[in-house]
Amino acid sequence: MAAAARRRDVSCLLLLLCFSSSMAAGGGGGGGGEQEADRVARLPGQPASPAVSQFAGYVGVDERHGRALFYWFFEAQASPAPEKKPLLLWLNGGPGCSSIGYGAASELGPLRVARQGAALEFNQYGWNKEANLLFLESPVGVGFSYTNTSSDLSNLNDDFVAEDAYSFLVNWFKRFPQYKDNEFYISGESYAGHYVPQLADLVYERNKDKRASTYINLKGFIVGNPLTDDYYDSKGLAEYAWSHAVVSDQVYERIKKTCNFKNSNWTDDCNAAMNIIFSQYNQIDIYNIYAPKCLLNSTSASSPDRAFFANNQEQFRWRVKMFSGYDPCYSSYAEDYFNKHDVQEAFHANASGLLPGKWQVCSDQILNSYNFSVLSILPIYSKLIKAGLRVWLYSSGDADGRVPVISSRYCVEALGLPIKTDWQSWYLDKQVAGRFVEYHGMTMVTVRGAGHLVPLNKPAEGLMLINAFLHGEKLPTSR
Repeated sequence: MAAAARRRDVSCLLLLLCFSSSMAAGGGGGGGGEQEADRVARLPGQPASPAVSQFAGYVGVDERHGRALFYWFFEAQASPAPEKKPLLLWLNGGPGCSSIGYGAASELGPLRVARQGAALEFNQYGWNKEANLLFLESPVGVGFSYTNTSSDLSNLNDDFVAEDAYSFLVNWFKRFPQYKDNEFYISGESYAGHYVPQLADLVYERNKDKRASTYINLKGFIVGNPLTDDYYDSKGLAEYAWSHAVVSDQVYERIKKTCNFKNSNWTDDCNAAMNIIFSQYNQIDIYNIYAPKCLLNSTSASSPDRAFFANNQEQFRWRVKMFSGYDPCYSSYAEDYFNKHDVQEAFHANASGLLPGKWQVCSDQILNSYNFSVLSILPIYSKLIKAGLRVWLYSSGDADGRVPVISSRYCVEALGLPIKTDWQSWYLDKQVAGRFVEYHGMTMVTVRGAGHLVPLNKPAEGLMLINAFLHGEKLPTSR
């Protein structure tokens, strides 16, 4: 017991030293040395070309509690120089899922984890072609982000997350002052449908004193397959499952009879009916219902000897290739890669192996302890649209069962915005890439054939989408 206590004391001391360093770097006046200390020369298994300018490290957000958030930043590749391009922050949801493991390394970053987690490969559709990309592991307890105060993990809620993310931005801009005046946009997906608008709202409120040193040049936000409003999200999930033959007519009728989704506390009968939907999704991938489910042995997720549980391994791999390169096991590959010691060392992460357990793409602990206190984000939409921010929402056209396009359409329609441009197709390579509708103050876009993670399933369409958003342009409406 004494030895264990000594190890805990040493760990806490080292974490405090690490946190103090991150606070000093975050609070530095000129960035310079602290910024260069975060530069990542090259990650293990990274392709030699093209060159990628990247930084990673910790930024302190609460000195008293010892909280620090981990980031991965890529400078824009396209001309003009990075300092002239917008800065785009990306957040993943969950709550409890890593923006490093999902957004950066599996979806829209320039370096994606290759199969089996052995190396990285260059992503020709990386969004850093259009913007400087900043990925943040938030809240504390997610990925490499940490706290010295364990009670923080039981106090997490939307307000807590927004305040920490805001503190991160203020301190990050001190470390990277060359981006302080750039156009700034916030983006994310899934439960970041809460994080993104709430952070935008907090930045907007703190920006009211334009002379303050903490002023951030916020121009807008974009969210993908976002959880937005409990009532519409739940109603749409049930309708989608029925309309896509996941459940029978009888089950759907039972849901309509027993479920009042306007009540956040479902009855036992409603829970039982909805559980039928989720039991069906145990057999397929709820996030992309037309893709194969990952059959990787979860008990050996970090083993190089793992195998797909399929009757015909080659047939299964062939099926995977059919879905625009979609690989349902990508999160396991990310965990293999980011748990390597040499990767963490090159990445400036998890110094001395102080984080409890292994790095995870998603934390069950955070999900299970998170305090869900906000039922609807729609009032924030109305407020920020009136404030003149650019607001876009995109959704998979037909394949995401978790936050289906039906839910998003209900949410957007509830805002009561007048239509500017009617529902119409947009194109890529002479094919329909999806549909969109422009409202006065907001645009909603669908991406045909994508699942929950649009940049992963439809990377070319995702790049065209973010390009149009950042430039405030309409998507192409002719072949």
